[in-house]
Parts: sequence; C-alpha cells; structure tokens
Amino acid sequence: MKIVLQRVAEASVTVEGETTGAIGAGLLILVCGEPDDSDQEVSYLAGKIAKMRIFEDDQGKMNRSIQDIGGSALVVSQFTLAGEWRKGNRPGFSKAAPPEKGEQLYEALCAELSRLGLPVEKGRFGADMKVQLLNDGPVTIVMDTARS
Repeated sequence: MKIVLQRVAEASVTVEGETTGAIGAGLLILVCGEPDDSDQEVSYLAGKIAKMRIFEDDQGKMNRSIQDIGGSALVVSQFTLAGEWRKGNRPGFSKAAPPEKGEQLYEALCAELSRLGLPVEKGRFGADMKVQLLNDGPVTIVMDTARS
C-alpha cells in the first residue's frame, strides 16, 4: 500500500458539491491499494498512523500522535499514487489494485483506524473528489509497504 499522510489544521472533501467528509486538526490520509496488499498491510499501517508522533508538544517538538491530540482522520482513496511516470509523458496506473480490491483495502483501513479509536471521515471511493486542506507545518509523510 502507498499512503501519504498530511498533518492538517483542517481538511474536507466534496463530491458533486456535497461534503462527504470534513475534519479539524488531524491527518489527511491519501490511500492507494496495490494488487498484493492484504489485511496485514492494513493493520500494520493503521497502527503506525495512530501512533506516529508528528504533532507538536508544548515545547514545539513532534512528540504527540493523532490519538494524543484527539485529532481526526480524513481518508481519501487515490489510485494515482501508484502512477508509473518514468516511461512516456502519460502515467500508467496498472500497479494500483483493481477497483474491487482497492475499495476493500480502503474500507478496511478506515474500519481499522476507527477500531483504534480515531474519528474517521471519508471521501467516496472512485469518485471525482475535490479535496481542500490547510496543511500544518507542512508535515507530509510517505508510507509505502513495498519499500519498508
């Protein structure tokens, strides 16, 4: 799986003018499932996301997790994270999971984050979404289970 975490002061996603998810302080999580991914990757990544200390403490050091600050997660599917860009000028997306599997992985990640106690808001899988965010820091972490 490929995930991009962005620490945000706020974020929202709309589909056809309807807000499907919105959060205050927390994480915008862009997610791309890949063909060989399983529930093992989902569980591992959710645990890392919930405990990752990328929020500032009282001394301004990144020492607090999303759980520590009582933050929320906005989870958005983004198959383009698997984009192959080296050959030609139009990226290919054959390394992304097929839609059915991608959606299953996306929903499983949302469910696992919720199970870990995080408030989770979502985009709409496969939709043309408009994502707005106020980056905080900016702090952006790229997670890729194929490169761990």
